[in-house]
Amino acid sequence: RQTDRQTDRQTDRQSIVYYLIDSASLPPSPPLPPSLPGVWSAQGLEMSTGKVPFMEALNGSTVLLPCTYASCIGIKNLYFNWQYNDNGTMQKVCESVIPSDGMDPHPVSIYRERVEFIGTSDHNNISILLWNITFEDEGQYTCFGRNPKEKGKNHSAIFTLVVVDELRVVDNTLTIIIASAVGGAIALLMTFMLVKNFILFVLFKIEERKKIECLVQSSSADETNNVSGSKTSKPLTPKKK
Repeated sequence: RQTDRQTDRQTDRQSIVYYLIDSASLPPSPPLPPSLPGVWSAQGLEMSTGKVPFMEALNGSTVLLPCTYASCIGIKNLYFNWQYNDNGTMQKVCESVIPSDGMDPHPVSIYRERVEFIGTSDHNNISILLWNITFEDEGQYTCFGRNPKEKGKNHSAIFTLVVVDELRVVDNTLTIIIASAVGGAIALLMTFMLVKNFILFVLFKIEERKKIECLVQSSSADETNNVSGSKTSKPLTPKKK
């Protein structure tokens, strides 16, 4: 029995040695992705200030600073705020916490005059209104959000506000000229195609008429030949004396 055990141990050792040799000859396995938290960012919180994140508004008017959030993993105690960039110094405009999906933030702390929070949980909206804007309100506004479900990751989107005395009148002369030129070219091309198709149609009808006339003439000639041939083929009867 001891001999059998020794033999089994030697066999196991040889198997381990062969396995190590084979493993050493294999190519190294590809490294793991450097940041597994990237999965969180793919499914995490997203802040958006719209497709056009800037606005030119008239001095004294009321403007909307839009911001919405979205999260595929849901939210819990989502913290958000609006900040104004005052020559590199971030000044907090408002802030609050949203307990969970479908719930409105309460309360909303506002730190700037003429600011009103108009967000609603129906569309994940955390937008604000600026009343009676002045030139001092011009600049960049940052909509910031942090979802504790993402282990403290920060997300933000920037909206730029430009305040003017009067709205610029856009000169559309060049646009009108280009549109007129393109429209005229299209109309000319369509006219050319219509004339071309009409000419081809007339030529086709003329060619078809010629073919019909040719067939009529050839059939008439065949009938004439048949009649003349039948007359010449009749036997001559001798005259009676």
